[in-house]
Amino acid sequence: MKRSEIIFFVFLLACLAAPLLAGNSGRQLGVEFTVTLTLAALWNLLAGYAGIVSIGQQAFVGFGGYVLFALVALGGLPVLFALVLVPVAAGLLGIAAAPLLFRLAGPQFAIGSWVFAEIIRLAFAQIPALGGGSGMSLPVAAVLAISHERPTRLLIFYALAASLALIVYGGSWLLLHSKHGLALRALKDSEAAAASLGVDVSVLKRNLYVGIAAFTGLAGALMFLSTVRISPEAGFSVTDWTADIIFITVIGGIGRFEGPLIGCIVFFGLRTLFADYAEWYLIGLGVFAGAIMLLSPKGLSGAGSILAANFRRVPRTQAKAAE
Repeated sequence: MKRSEIIFFVFLLACLAAPLLAGNSGRQLGVEFTVTLTLAALWNLLAGYAGIVSIGQQAFVGFGGYVLFALVALGGLPVLFALVLVPVAAGLLGIAAAPLLFRLAGPQFAIGSWVFAEIIRLAFAQIPALGGGSGMSLPVAAVLAISHERPTRLLIFYALAASLALIVYGGSWLLLHSKHGLALRALKDSEAAAASLGVDVSVLKRNLYVGIAAFTGLAGALMFLSTVRISPEAGFSVTDWTADIIFITVIGGIGRFEGPLIGCIVFFGLRTLFADYAEWYLIGLGVFAGAIMLLSPKGLSGAGSILAANFRRVPRTQAKAAE
């Protein structure tokens, strides 16, 4: 592992430990931050490294949340046991969707993934047992079974969300440093070229999509477990679970390992500072994103790398001038 990667993981651990020092509101925000970071890291792996641009990942966020609520409320399963089954169900949904979606490519795939998410949203809105369009809440008994003390519950929820973020980032690092990581980069550059080098493109794309679907579903389940309520609009929100995730990844640095974390810190910082300005806040986010893409197409992490490289070259330039 490179020194820069060690520094990154130390910084990641520090960010994940910070909410543990806060109160209930800080831990609730920490769950949202950590789940958002996980979703951004997963989308970065899909779009930034493999070149598969999906704008329908909210399908798996909402699906994971609803599967958890259904298993607990209708199936009577304990929450923690139901969480184990969520990624399995989300992965199966990914397996069902992949053959249809990967018949499309480029912009058609992006639109197709969004249509798929809308179909899933409308389907869940028609199920009376799950609250229909108004949604549902977790049974009180199931929530109290986790802990009768709200601070303890929030701590458990945050511990689970932080663990998932570490697993996703650790797994991404292992994947990208394996032969499959090289295949992903080749896939992004050119599918035809990757296939000519012996990469089974269809299997690689399907496996990556299904794996990310499974973890995305689990992240969604943890998010709505912390709020103990879900609805179709919240679970399948294209703004919260796709537009914001793309914004975070792009401004942080798409296709860069540290990009989602930097983008997530900036996004939550801007939201905390300027959320009271309503529509001006959204306009400001748009202007900020546009400026980053124009001035530094590689995002904030890319700009930082360029500045660091230039800084390291200064002494050498001065030495040559002295000679």
